[in-house]
Amino acid sequence: MSQPRPSIGTRLRWARRTRGITGRELARRIDVSPATISQLENDNAHLTVERLEEIAVVLDMPAGAILTATAPREDSATRPSTTRSADSPTGRGNWRRYEPLAFDPILAAAVDELLEVGYHGTTMRRIAARSGVSVPAIYGHYESKQAILVRILDDALTDLEWRTAAAVAQGTDPSDRFCRAVENLALFHTYRRGLGFIAASEVRALVGGNREAITARRNRQQEIVDELVHEAVALGVFTTTIPDDAARVVVSMCAALPTWWRPFGRLSPEAVATEYVDFALALVGYR
Repeated sequence: MSQPRPSIGTRLRWARRTRGITGRELARRIDVSPATISQLENDNAHLTVERLEEIAVVLDMPAGAILTATAPREDSATRPSTTRSADSPTGRGNWRRYEPLAFDPILAAAVDELLEVGYHGTTMRRIAARSGVSVPAIYGHYESKQAILVRILDDALTDLEWRTAAAVAQGTDPSDRFCRAVENLALFHTYRRGLGFIAASEVRALVGGNREAITARRNRQQEIVDELVHEAVALGVFTTTIPDDAARVVVSMCAALPTWWRPFGRLSPEAVATEYVDFALALVGYR
């Protein structure tokens, strides 16, 4: 039995992903709302010849190539899955399961110092005293205190990024993907409470390209939630009239968890995540 032909919207999405452009970026460059792109890619709006030509210019490919696009290699890892398993499609494991990150003694000591006295109060001597590694030996691994902070934030974001990709990929529709994304953010900011606090409070200590790189990766986590909210609004599942503001509040409340949640308090990480998904659905006007 032959497989059904992919729709125009599906091929448009494939073409966009092949070029590595987000739906939000494409919307900005052709001066439409992200919801319009979502509607086109979900075949809920008619793709006119004029609009197709505008998109072709942005994607730098012939209009005909968009209409015949095939699935990019990453599509199988990013499209929603119907499985209820939490195993990562990347093979990295269960995105809901947390084990301690494998920090070396220097990084582990630096994390404790950053949480205790902040970046500007942390010194190589304090890290050395806490880790049992001499100052010269620390410099043999990390050229500066800035490099240590960058490494900590890079490892934290890498951990969050694969979990986000795995969680969203398992959703069956935009609202389900949104719920999983929120659950993932809440779990991360409780199980990785210390790293979440450092990420929120010490990015300002980064300089130059370090700040730009880390900020861009943090912003991408916000963009993922933005896109999911816009998709669900376009389908009529979410009723908020201020999707960008709602999405921003959702991510902000998850990122703020390290400021009040405590490991031995009333709520477990899983209980917090359940509550926050409910809060998030109320914010976006789920019906």
